[in-house]
Amino acid sequence: MVRAATAADATDTARVWRAAWLDGHRGHVPATLLAVRDPQYFADRAAALTESTLLASDAGGRIVGVAILTADELVQLAVDSIARRQGVGAALLQAAEARIAAIHGQAWLAVVPGNIRARDFYEQHGWRDTGESWTCWSERWSRIRSCR
Repeated sequence: MVRAATAADATDTARVWRAAWLDGHRGHVPATLLAVRDPQYFADRAAALTESTLLASDAGGRIVGVAILTADELVQLAVDSIARRQGVGAALLQAAEARIAAIHGQAWLAVVPGNIRARDFYEQHGWRDTGESWTCWSERWSRIRSCR
């Protein structure tokens, strides 16, 4: 089930987001970036971004996925490791695309080139690398756009 986040969800949002972010970025971004992405960073950001966050929960109501949007950007898509390959990411991506399309048309996101699992997931769902890139925290990031 996908739903909008509430303020009461911030702790669970931060938990899922941080674990998935570390899983996808460790080894692909500088240690200095990993160091500043401590638990407090995710707690603060999850609380601040509640209104633009979508959550997926399992049958027992446990939050297992997070999608964070700002304007036309899908800022984060994070799925708990226990819920991967079960359609959670696809459901969140579909809901995020619908929300963005209603206002902005086409969505975009940034991904570290080394995060092959994420890149493959987005490509399987119709997203394409635009060839645009920029450097942040001494790492090159690629822009990926929805092609729907």
